[in-house]
Amino acid sequence: MKETFSLKVFGFMALMLLLTSILYATGVQSAGSVPVKGNIILSTTTSTQDSGLLNYLLPIFTQETGWTVDVIAVGTGAALNMGRGGDADVLLVHARADEIQFVADGYGTIRYDVMYNDFLVVGPNTTTIAPNNNISQTLRSISSGNQPFVSRGDNSGTHTMELSLWRAAGIDVGSLSRYSSVGQGMGATLQMASEMRAYTLTDRATWLTWSKDGRINLPAVCEGSTELLNFYGVILVNPARHPHVNVEGAHTFANWLISPSTQQLIGQFGIAEYGQPLFTPNAVNPK
Repeated sequence: MKETFSLKVFGFMALMLLLTSILYATGVQSAGSVPVKGNIILSTTTSTQDSGLLNYLLPIFTQETGWTVDVIAVGTGAALNMGRGGDADVLLVHARADEIQFVADGYGTIRYDVMYNDFLVVGPNTTTIAPNNNISQTLRSISSGNQPFVSRGDNSGTHTMELSLWRAAGIDVGSLSRYSSVGQGMGATLQMASEMRAYTLTDRATWLTWSKDGRINLPAVCEGSTELLNFYGVILVNPARHPHVNVEGAHTFANWLISPSTQQLIGQFGIAEYGQPLFTPNAVNPK
């Protein structure tokens, strides 16, 4: 009798183990999540990575939708090139004119506004150039004072903005003897500028993150101008050009980013740690 009972218990445990294995293999997850659907390749800017925004958002996205995300963080120019080559399913970038042209050229199907923050010029101190909100005058002061300036030099959205600001100030960067083009992401560029006691243009989110961590010592020199607003958009890569792209996953990601609940998450990111949001959501008629 005792032996029969033991066999029944063993049989029950074996059955439960088998059922658990079947449920796992078919993608049935525990309460509070959804079945795993597949993987998305996201090409995005280093600022969304360096600021911590993606680490904050993507686990929630995966839990709510079942899609996992492989992130490739590069400059916006490189991200757009990945889209042109069909090496990503969806892009999250910040060079609005280039993004609109990307869609017009047929490489993307649609672009949505997602959020914005702003750029600022930071430097080794606030005495050589007093804090101000006049970006053209700040750049002229850097030029006339022969101050060192570190440029990302990577064809990113930040680099594109920086070059346009120099042009607007009437300055040819080729004439600047202490201008260093380093071909690096935002975090690495900030670190180099801090070590070289130089000026640079940065997005606010990455600057706040690296400043709080104590990795850099670069106070704000120029900020607050409308010319320094930094807009981010999400773009779906065109499957007509690249049939292998994950259309369903890309659509799910884009629609999730511009949904009211995610826009609220974006608007809250950074408040607890920095006392201010690192990004301002701006999706138009979020779904």
